[in-house]
Amino acid sequence: MADPSGFLKVPKIEAAKRPVDERVGDWREVYEQQDPHHRADEVSQQARRCMDCGIPFCHSGTAGCPLGNLIPEWNDLVRRGRWDAASDRLHATNNFPEFTGRLCPAPCEAACVLSISEEQTGGSVTIKRIEQTIADQAWTDGIVEPQPAAITTGKRVAIVGSGPAGLAAAQQLTRAGHDVTVYERDDRIGGLMRYGIPEYKLEKSRLDRRLAQMRAEGTRFVTECEVGVDLTVDQLREQYHAVVLAVGALRARDTDVDGRDLKGVHLAMEHLVPANKECGGDGASTLSAKGKHVVIIGGGDTGADCLGTAHRQGALSVTQLDYNPEPPEQRDDSRSPWPMWPIVLRTRLSPAHAEGGDRRYEVAVQRFLGDDRGHLRAMQIAEVKVERDVNSRDGRRIITPVGEPIEIPCELALLAIGFDGVERMPLLDQLGLELNRRGALACGSDWQTDAPGVFVCGDAHRGASLIVWAIAEGRSAAHAVDAHLMGDSDLPAPVIPGALPLAVI
Repeated sequence: MADPSGFLKVPKIEAAKRPVDERVGDWREVYEQQDPHHRADEVSQQARRCMDCGIPFCHSGTAGCPLGNLIPEWNDLVRRGRWDAASDRLHATNNFPEFTGRLCPAPCEAACVLSISEEQTGGSVTIKRIEQTIADQAWTDGIVEPQPAAITTGKRVAIVGSGPAGLAAAQQLTRAGHDVTVYERDDRIGGLMRYGIPEYKLEKSRLDRRLAQMRAEGTRFVTECEVGVDLTVDQLREQYHAVVLAVGALRARDTDVDGRDLKGVHLAMEHLVPANKECGGDGASTLSAKGKHVVIIGGGDTGADCLGTAHRQGALSVTQLDYNPEPPEQRDDSRSPWPMWPIVLRTRLSPAHAEGGDRRYEVAVQRFLGDDRGHLRAMQIAEVKVERDVNSRDGRRIITPVGEPIEIPCELALLAIGFDGVERMPLLDQLGLELNRRGALACGSDWQTDAPGVFVCGDAHRGASLIVWAIAEGRSAAHAVDAHLMGDSDLPAPVIPGALPLAVI
């Protein structure tokens, strides 16, 4: 059994990061590369802090992990040095733990029982670090191998989109014996993991390694093919018995602030995508922050990704604007009681904030200012007050300036203010599908849309969300497709459509 007092004996230790001056000079991952044996010993000690509590909220889909990761089980296996068995238990619920161990903000740790009173317990178990180490150790030890299906069903399935939801659905359905083809409109597979997540958070060699496993299992990938344009829906239906839409929610939220049309005002993805393409060997970025005063509008993860990218490109200065108040450093039980996701200042989850730049809270842009050539030169910002519109169905925010505008230098403005849902595309028109009021695609309890034989999962269904929710929905949609084609399914189904986390992240 687990050590019930391990958290009292072993202090919480996070993974060591490389020095800031070193890591902003390259695109390698921010964490120190440790000797595998030393890393395993240190993480085994961290796993001792998990007491295998009676009700493990860490893997509850309402507050913790929507994948239902068997966290206490693989923590105990790591504690006992049984890394191969830990990898088996981890992969039983998660197709891509090397991705989630790096990219997920870890709601499991926020829901850990040791988070109830961190002053007394020393803080949550380092679940995310343990998960990443299990996955990395499994690859190092060569125990992550292709798992081709024992039989083939003769059924053909098309997956549209190659982000984490599409890839999870594809791997599950391939292993169930179906003939699966993944279509991607970009030139490489991976969706936002490829072109939205900076290299310093996820080195793409790790993605390529997992894709090689999937190819060896039998999954086929077709790039530079936009379904609905290069391949019509009639052709799709003729070739496949089922279709899964995993097209994401990439319709970026924009602003109509005066001066938006100036050269130098861009959406965040217009900055992140070419930076990732440069790291992939496609030549210099077409939108570099080098030598510029950069202002990032938006305080979320995408804004943090732009921040770290701007640092590595050599920005002259970087300022990040957030209209919300500065969050506290510790959980405020009156606002976000355990096990909800705490509203706190996050530098651990966004290491870019420790690398420099200025964060300004309760401010918003009022105008973009240009020179006589139409280039952005400065920005007017003002302090604001944010209130909820009680008469609005969705409680939208009302942002009211309360201070005098001030001018700050800005030659590159990046809008990282969220996403409004699925992009309008010919594919949806040909399928006769309409977006709901959230800009997403609705489905029934079997993950099937209003178009027969067409299923949906991931951000396309729930809106922009976490990688763990994408994988969980991909696995659940795979179960539904398998049952649709075969009458029943032994594939796991972690979540049901419409399930929402207790914490709104």
